[in-house]
Amino acid sequence: MEHCLDVIVEQGHEMIVDKPDRQTKHNSMSLRKPGNLYETNERSPRPFLQPLAVALISLVLVSLALVTGLMDLRTLDKTLTGYIEKRGLDIIKNIQQAAKYNFHLLAHGTEADMGGLAGSGLVEETFSLREAMMLDLMGLAQQIDFEREQGRLNHTGLSALADEHGIWLLALVDERGNIVYQNRPVSDMLLEDAAKVIAGKEGISVDVFGPRGEGDETGTFAIRRKWGNGAILLGLTREDVDFWMARVSIEQAVTRVGLGTEGRYLVVTDAKGRTLFQTDGSPICADSADPASARTQDGILNLMASLRLNGYPPLQAWLGLSRETADLMIEKERRRGFAFIGFMVCIAILSMGFLYRSQAKHVAQTREMERRLHQAERLSAMGRLAAGVAHEIRNPLNAMSMACQRLQKDNLAQMGRVIRDEIARLNHIVEEFTTFSRNQRPVLKEHDMVALVRHMAALVEEEASTRGITLSTDLPHAPLKIWMDADKIRQALFNIVKNAMESIPGRGAIAIALSREGKRRLTIRVSDTGTGLGPEEIQRIFNPDYTTKEQGLGLGLALAHEIVAAHGGEIRVMSEPGKGSIFEVVLPFEAPGGRGYGRMKSKGE
Repeated sequence: MEHCLDVIVEQGHEMIVDKPDRQTKHNSMSLRKPGNLYETNERSPRPFLQPLAVALISLVLVSLALVTGLMDLRTLDKTLTGYIEKRGLDIIKNIQQAAKYNFHLLAHGTEADMGGLAGSGLVEETFSLREAMMLDLMGLAQQIDFEREQGRLNHTGLSALADEHGIWLLALVDERGNIVYQNRPVSDMLLEDAAKVIAGKEGISVDVFGPRGEGDETGTFAIRRKWGNGAILLGLTREDVDFWMARVSIEQAVTRVGLGTEGRYLVVTDAKGRTLFQTDGSPICADSADPASARTQDGILNLMASLRLNGYPPLQAWLGLSRETADLMIEKERRRGFAFIGFMVCIAILSMGFLYRSQAKHVAQTREMERRLHQAERLSAMGRLAAGVAHEIRNPLNAMSMACQRLQKDNLAQMGRVIRDEIARLNHIVEEFTTFSRNQRPVLKEHDMVALVRHMAALVEEEASTRGITLSTDLPHAPLKIWMDADKIRQALFNIVKNAMESIPGRGAIAIALSREGKRRLTIRVSDTGTGLGPEEIQRIFNPDYTTKEQGLGLGLALAHEIVAAHGGEIRVMSEPGKGSIFEVVLPFEAPGGRGYGRMKSKGE
């Protein structure tokens, strides 16, 4: 049964893989980066396997620690943020409770007076809240008076100011009772209530906390102008009075409850966007659909929540809380995590260093053992070769001895020719043996492989013609320069071509082709029409003690194998009995160890 054999020779050992024939019916052998007798091309074990494994494990552990630390930091941040939010909601809740109480007192203060509670603490609190509300209204009126006198407020500005502060009616009246400005018509009743203030007989007139009857106007406020003549009249609807009562209620509640150590600002707005309360330095609040949404900015946690007063539409409260303590705790945990990761990295580096030194020592010992084993194998092979040389030399000596005995009887010229042929045969045997026994490193230089193959073909062309063999070449026109020892490569190719000629019993043909194989290698293909090789022969043709010739040692292919291996190349053999053989020599453009490999070392050879 026809089949393919792949033989891979590596570090002086043979690995034979028997595969079924798929696409070819040739017996084949491939030598990939084969071992050789040159010590400079011995492959050594990987010294970084264990340190790299430790590095990989350490990297995984450090990554896990980093991910775990980040998750812990995120959990801590969420926990602290939740705690701060709860504290903020508690502050808003306490302010809401106090503001509800204040608003109830202001809204039902008249009922309390009628209930005979005068003189009690409840009434005193009501009067205190009313006084605060009057002071706020007075402050607004004085602000209008001052800015009007300074020319900062025109009629449009006055109207906008009234809308912003919940004033239904705003009017400026001179000392004669003439209306200088009004945002809406002033009723005669309001002018009558403020007549004494306008005439200068009274400084202020207040009628805000009267009974809540029918109609829009439920409160009036008139105050004498401080920076001009006349008076400022304010008319408040029931809604406006509620706005001012809510405003005062929240102000007093914040004063009583406070914002705590974490609070940085508080802003309270109503549904119309009017500001009821705002601390100094408060940022402008943005609208949010979520009444309890929070975001962090510049170390401040911004919390928004609803604030409700009985009898008044819901309010929006924006509270800014400091994250300084939380950020310090998170930063402390972050530094601790980085310190732990750094410690793990240091341990990993020390472990890698220890393993590297230990493994380097082990690799050195292994290399020394391999060198000694290689030397022992070489000595064993040389012993077998020496026995073969002795046997081969004995035959020519016997032939010469017999020729000398016949010199007296036979033709002298014929016997002399026999003696010369046998001496040449002895010289060839000794030359092959000494060449194979040398252990020289290749001296690499850049040479043109096309020119080398062409020159080698010219050397063997005459001998091939004498044997009746047609030699043809297929070479590229452009040079193919590679780094090689030109003499050794020429010798290897010569041995392969010589072996091809000797495999052809009569007339035949040998073809030599040179081509690129990818971007980094080239292939020299030598094909012949000889007798071919069987599977068992393919496995043994590169052994130095194996030959199929009747005369010779069979060192030519073994020597070619070593030379190609020393250049980091490989030899592929495809053959079938009766159909010839194909030898492919594959060489890299740059040999192992770099372009100048072996150049410096060769000086001491």
